[in-house]
Amino acid sequence: MFEDANRPRALALVGMPGAGKTICAEYLRGRGYFTLRFGAVVVDEVQGRGWEVNPVNERIAREALRERHGMAAMAIISLPKLQEALKLHQCIIIDGLYSFSEYKLLAEKLGAPVMLLAIAAPRHLRYERLSTRPERPLTPLEARERDIREIEALEKGGPIAMADYTLINDGAPAELLRQLDALLASLGFAP
Repeated sequence: MFEDANRPRALALVGMPGAGKTICAEYLRGRGYFTLRFGAVVVDEVQGRGWEVNPVNERIAREALRERHGMAAMAIISLPKLQEALKLHQCIIIDGLYSFSEYKLLAEKLGAPVMLLAIAAPRHLRYERLSTRPERPLTPLEARERDIREIEALEKGGPIAMADYTLINDGAPAELLRQLDALLASLGFAP
């Protein structure tokens, strides 16, 4: 499926909140990969409305975008930027692809293969991480409610289930990044 290492490709990071997608995306950005965060579309919408960026306003904006554009909203809005990035970069990173509709749209319209990389972690560990993160911390109850909402309303399980590769993040961040480097090397991914 991804035999030609010279052909532009996209790697989409998928997973539940607190699994480690952001750690991977920031690391890859630091290594020189073009990285586009789908969540930035929501933040832009919140700020465009003149609202404070917080989980409640982000949820309202996310739902409004999906009501306006459908379940593939973030991919529809981001598609032109991603296509432009593929003209300049051999491999691009999509941070936080959420819905199965987003995946299907990108697979059909991006113009390059899309590989899904799931980052997974045990639920108790994800909830612990979410409660201690400096930006937008969540209580365990809030984290559980968010999980349920994302699975039921956002089609989040589809891309995770369809992942081409899965990294287990149940240790130190350095171990996750070691696994990521090994996977990228085996696939011939370079910035």
